[in-house]
Amino acid sequence: MTLPIQDRSTAGRQLAQALAPTIPGKEALILALPRGGVPVGREIADRLGIPLDILLVRKLGAPGQRELAIGAIASGGVRVLNQDIVRSLHLSDDEIEELARVEQRELERREQVYLGDRRRREVTGKTIILVDDGVATGATMRAAIQALRLQKPARIIVALPLAPRDTVTMLAREADDVVCLYHPEPFIAIGCWYKDFTQVTDEEVRDLLKDVD
Repeated sequence: MTLPIQDRSTAGRQLAQALAPTIPGKEALILALPRGGVPVGREIADRLGIPLDILLVRKLGAPGQRELAIGAIASGGVRVLNQDIVRSLHLSDDEIEELARVEQRELERREQVYLGDRRRREVTGKTIILVDDGVATGATMRAAIQALRLQKPARIIVALPLAPRDTVTMLAREADDVVCLYHPEPFIAIGCWYKDFTQVTDEEVRDLLKDVD
């Protein structure tokens, strides 16, 4: 396995191979983070015979620097802030609240688009495999982990094609296990390590989830 990865589907196939020896299919559930995590999760689900669903999380981008995550929110009212970045940017509580309100609206929109009236799959007591197409700071994934802990899964495994080593170390303190294929340095950005990192659309997400009950 070498970098760059061809595309998200290739990343999913590689992750499925890495996860296969330790995942109990009947007791496991894949939760992919839309949008980029869904094609990765779809491949893992198909190859390992594990049910697929989504967990909605929204990054809080810094004012004027949308790619710089000051934190994230997730379904269930969970909010995670990177206090070091918040302090360095001198952000007020009101500014943070406004960022959160905007992202909460988008989270609710996506929930309706992707899930409609479908009930979420049961999480309690299961091994949850949290999937994304990569992480940088880890704020979004931390919010996902904290949101899941409230639902009392038996185990949380974070599965990633790539991430910085220090981010993996941080996530390992909050998840029960982290499976990460690559730790490129300097990391720069997730898209740098894919040949095809085309943005995933809402329509593609719906398509990938169309056979999810």
